[in-house]
Amino acid sequence: MALKEKTLTCSDCGREFIFTTGEQEFYQSRGLLNEPKRCPDCRVARRSERRGGRYGGSYSVVCASCGAETTVPFEPTEGRPVYCKDCYIRMKESGELPSKTIDT
Repeated sequence: MALKEKTLTCSDCGREFIFTTGEQEFYQSRGLLNEPKRCPDCRVARRSERRGGRYGGSYSVVCASCGAETTVPFEPTEGRPVYCKDCYIRMKESGELPSKTIDT
């Protein structure tokens, strides 16, 4: 039987979301029999909640390089720059990232 995308309704927020054929294949490969009840955003929020909020990009920041708003999965330290993913990758590849220093 060929898989088809399905439109499902999130049990938490009530929004509709697409259960793609790729996701269906993943579920089948893991032996999961039930379709997801939550949309991707609510799944991420629930996982973060269960882990005590330690994960999931729960801190809003402004990139020190380009000024874009983004989220990071750690609490930023005052006085230390935080970069968006694109700027971080660009700076890492070019060797522009400042070296870590330990205050004593």
